[in-house]
Amino acid sequence: MESKKVLFVSQEITPYLPESELSVISRKLPQAIQETGKEIRTFMPKYGNINERRNQLHEVIRLSGMNLIIDDTDHPLIIKVASIQAARMQVYFIDNEEYFQRKQTVVDSKGMHFNDNDERMIFFARGVLETVRKLRWSPDLVHCHGWFTSLVPLYIKKAYREDPLFADSKVVFSFYDNGFDESLDASFSKKILVDGVSEEHLSMLKNPGYENLTNLAATYSDGLIQGSESLPAKVDEVLKKSGKPYLDYASEEKYVEEFSVFYDRIINE
Repeated sequence: MESKKVLFVSQEITPYLPESELSVISRKLPQAIQETGKEIRTFMPKYGNINERRNQLHEVIRLSGMNLIIDDTDHPLIIKVASIQAARMQVYFIDNEEYFQRKQTVVDSKGMHFNDNDERMIFFARGVLETVRKLRWSPDLVHCHGWFTSLVPLYIKKAYREDPLFADSKVVFSFYDNGFDESLDASFSKKILVDGVSEEHLSMLKNPGYENLTNLAATYSDGLIQGSESLPAKVDEVLKKSGKPYLDYASEEKYVEEFSVFYDRIINE
């Protein structure tokens, strides 16, 4: 029987970024799922504060070279990869000089969100899926971690719904207590539009804030996971009212077993 394939798309992963609730589980979970016999691929953004030499990143020439058009502007897609030897797993990085060559992740040195985080999210989501297409790798399940990955479910279910590689892919989304108070650029929803994605799919993003991103991710995912022990009340309400299969917060001692069961449930539905 062929192994099931799980694609992990994460906002941050340790050791490439400092340890956090999100980065730690994004490091440990793919390894643990791989050890259960599933095949995995793992992606994150190549933020400028990731030390390429120390972490031995190198560009994958055969995957790079594509341009993604966002708001009528071409943006070169660069793919890099590194190995976590102890885990026997690789991490792919989505890079672009304009979007990611800065010394912070999603906020600047003063703690303010970057004005172009909307375009950076779009580039990352589309960059991951285009790279998976180049790999000719068809995931049975896609597990997204963190608000920066919120567009991945929408694109899989709408823009890539007729692509044989993604036609049967299921999506689960882990939500963490790492939201923000600002709104993204007012024209965010227009920039998201590609073939297969229409304005009606984005009606909830008239005000592109954290709660509405949560709603968007929940709407287009097949299963939802509470990644933090507690979530903002309004976010928790959105998730619980979604009607989607829902996995409560699981401690580190239990999450591998619980996630594995949840994955199989979603894949087989």
